[in-house]
Amino acid sequence: MYFVLCRMAVDGGCGDTGDWEGRWNHVKKFLERSGPFTHPEFEPSNESLQFLLETCKILVVGAGGLGCELLKDLALSGFRQIHVIDMDTIDVSNLNRQFLFRPKDVGRPKAEVAADFINGRIPDCCVTPYFKKIQDFDESFYREFHIIVCGLDSIIARRWLNGMLVSLLNYEDAVLQQSSVIPLIDGGTEGFKGNARVILPGMSACVECTLELYPPQINFPLCTIATMPRLPEHCIEYVRILQWPKDQPFGEGVQLDGDDPEHIQWIYKNSLERAAQFKIRGVTYRLTQAFSFDGIIKTFYFFLAACATEVFKIATSAYIPLNNYLVFNDVDGLYTYTFEAERKDNCAACSQLPQNMEFPSSAKLQEVLDYLINHNSLQMKSPAITATMDGKNKTLYLQTVASIEERTRPNLGKTLQELGLVDGQELAVADVTTPQTVLFKLHFTT
Repeated sequence: MYFVLCRMAVDGGCGDTGDWEGRWNHVKKFLERSGPFTHPEFEPSNESLQFLLETCKILVVGAGGLGCELLKDLALSGFRQIHVIDMDTIDVSNLNRQFLFRPKDVGRPKAEVAADFINGRIPDCCVTPYFKKIQDFDESFYREFHIIVCGLDSIIARRWLNGMLVSLLNYEDAVLQQSSVIPLIDGGTEGFKGNARVILPGMSACVECTLELYPPQINFPLCTIATMPRLPEHCIEYVRILQWPKDQPFGEGVQLDGDDPEHIQWIYKNSLERAAQFKIRGVTYRLTQAFSFDGIIKTFYFFLAACATEVFKIATSAYIPLNNYLVFNDVDGLYTYTFEAERKDNCAACSQLPQNMEFPSSAKLQEVLDYLINHNSLQMKSPAITATMDGKNKTLYLQTVASIEERTRPNLGKTLQELGLVDGQELAVADVTTPQTVLFKLHFTT
């Protein structure tokens, strides 16, 4: 459906002004008549189109490779009130894959340049940019939007945004008020794999519920790449990171361009030679492409199309949205499937319940800190631990402020009993992965 929307939107003619005759015929075909795939409760009318054009507010988080495509897709699909957040500026290396940017834009904020491009190209579309972090905005800002779409490459940012949307939920007599739910559409790629998902906070699995599904960031140590390669990826990274700058095969100062077949062929040829030297198998042209193109490959357009389609479906209620996770794998052939990721009853973000934590009273606070950082369902980065004792809040450990970290560091070597903690004690933990404080209930084991 997305390809039809955008192709017909372009054919309608960009460069004119206003809603010329027939401009939205491509959208009307989906909204003003029923079909075999429409939602069973959908009633065709022109009201959905008017909501799309005049009322619906979309927030796109990220204006990089993913964000540029999302902005274009949404604008051509009829969304006019689009806001975009990005904290980065444009680098020369962005130009080969982030098509809204030009050489003259290097150094400028991505969000502002992307907004200017879309606003200048698509009549009546109003993209509002924010050159800020997502953490710079409060609850009132996020409440303004009907749908939020992620074009992020940071799991921490995803988790923080997920936590913000969960914090906006309202409950009456323990019943979720659906009017407080802001859908989150998320997509991402890594090499020749990717996923797209629809998150309805408080109703479906959230980011924290499925944290183990996000692959760990792969960074190969330089010492391994340079002296002890064991994998085909090590050979490719050696040629890409170390040999390319040294040999400068296409001239001094020429950067590796993942769109240039000659560049990729050079990386591939030299990676094969290094792999043969260390008797390593598995270096292929396809694998070389994935590493040399910074993970941005043609399969990623599939997921952006899926994300844009899900926004359209939810905004118009014309079609049943994805339930709720789509996976695509193009490593060996073509493989795609969908499944329903299930909510966790004890999810730290959306369960609305304190998390249980079991330790012997002789355990040290350092063990609690390690648990918060290393447990698969938590994966915190720099947790700050606070307890209420004798009616007062006591900071047990805080890492992010140097003076407080130095003062509370000795607590890490003390046992929970020595710190005055008791069975059933509630611990409040703050972390960069969430805007909310996560409550834990401490249970002593024998």
